[in-house]
Amino acid sequence: MTTAVRSKTSFHRFAVWSVLLLFAAFFLVPLYVMVTTSLKDMAEVRGGNLMSLPGGLNFAAWHKAWDQACTGTDCGGLRPYFWNSTLMVVPAVLISTAFGAVNGYVFAKWKFKGSELMFGMMLFGAFMPLQVVLLPMSQVLGWMHLANSIWGLVIVHVLVGMATTTLFFRNYYVSLPDELVRAAMLDGAGFWRIFWRIVLPLSAPILVVTLIWQFTAIWNDFLFGVVFSGGDSRPITVALNNMANTSSSVKEYNVDMAAAMIAALPTLAIYVLAGKHFVRGLTAGAVKG
Repeated sequence: MTTAVRSKTSFHRFAVWSVLLLFAAFFLVPLYVMVTTSLKDMAEVRGGNLMSLPGGLNFAAWHKAWDQACTGTDCGGLRPYFWNSTLMVVPAVLISTAFGAVNGYVFAKWKFKGSELMFGMMLFGAFMPLQVVLLPMSQVLGWMHLANSIWGLVIVHVLVGMATTTLFFRNYYVSLPDELVRAAMLDGAGFWRIFWRIVLPLSAPILVVTLIWQFTAIWNDFLFGVVFSGGDSRPITVALNNMANTSSSVKEYNVDMAAAMIAALPTLAIYVLAGKHFVRGLTAGAVKG
């Protein structure tokens, strides 16, 4: 009887793993096609098929996508736009995460009259269609003389991302025992001292979740990039779109694939290096409350 149960369990485990591996392979096929195509020259692309391996490691398409893929007057490869996205993402992620942490701390542990209503109004921003803010945000950036600039994009992403980061931190801090705050208050600690000495050291899981979430959302954003940037301030997603749609007598698919991989590498690296911490942070209370 025990042998039969073990055999049945092994069969179920084998079936589950087989289905999961099948889905994983199906999901990774586009990535495989992008990588292999980016390592081929155009003769291989035209003469082979999508699933064939490249004849060798040829990074010419990667070099062209990075430095000289575009021939227009305002496009010189992805390199300047990659650094534009970096200059935009780093401050936007850090500032929106910092504001979200303080806001979540207030709404979870320092409630005041009308705090639930205020939190609900802020929560509306996490689910509001982004298109509705385009016109008023354009007017505000124009008044501030930050239109078509990287810092204008930083402000936009901070304001839009603050609702989500506040939601994450508030729901995480609700799960922390109130006795910790009360005990610190009895010892004479104030608002900021409790935050820095007690709450923030316990926030590592949700910090990882928020940083990864914000980095991915801001790096991959196209809507705000195409609306609020121009010329030398364009992020990499806009440059990638322009590159793919550039009219040319000969379409270089290997360059387009290399450019797409360059644009995707930062987010891929983040999830490969910190993906398990992201999952742990979610299960630690990031979406509870």
